[in-house]
Amino acid sequence: MIVYVHGLWLTGVESAWLRRRLAAELGCEARAFHYHSVTATVGEVVDALHAFIAGLQAEKIHLVGHSLGGIVILRLLEKYSDVPPGRVVLLGSPVNGSCVARGLSRWRLGSAVLGRMAEDELLQTPERRWDGSRELGLIAGTEPLGLGRIVAELPQPNDGTVAVVETRLPGARDVIDLPVSHTGMLFSVELVRQAAQFLREGRFAR
Repeated sequence: MIVYVHGLWLTGVESAWLRRRLAAELGCEARAFHYHSVTATVGEVVDALHAFIAGLQAEKIHLVGHSLGGIVILRLLEKYSDVPPGRVVLLGSPVNGSCVARGLSRWRLGSAVLGRMAEDELLQTPERRWDGSRELGLIAGTEPLGLGRIVAELPQPNDGTVAVVETRLPGARDVIDLPVSHTGMLFSVELVRQAAQFLREGRFAR
């Protein structure tokens, strides 16, 4: 079983193609977890995700998170030790904070646009390290196409919304950069191939 967690301002519907392809590659079901990314707190979302996973009653759960969804997954695994075993792949997740989020926060309506969870998780530069037992793979995009370039001066390379350096997490099992944008990665055949490879083997294809 694969559980996909979407990012800020999204619903999970946008991942339909990605989930279908991943499910076909691994020969299993892929489900999307939906949460209110602007109005909910990270604690509320993590508890809801934990309940969602428990309700699946699966013996093995792979977790795939896009953008803010990847941080939700990390928070889940920090809080709960009873999540079924499996691997984790994060897609363009700004685990080291977000330059774009900080840029938005300076706008008059920035806080309302971002919401509490994004403000708590993205405005600072946390000292994160992955010490969990699950194998963690990180995929970052290097195609700089996105509205994030209007909001802030992103470090290079970036995917138009998240800089590659913002996605790095010490302790990850493997890391790969692909020529995709932040949204485009959800429709990339190569990303599906690489994510599926990691979920199967614990490493990306070289």
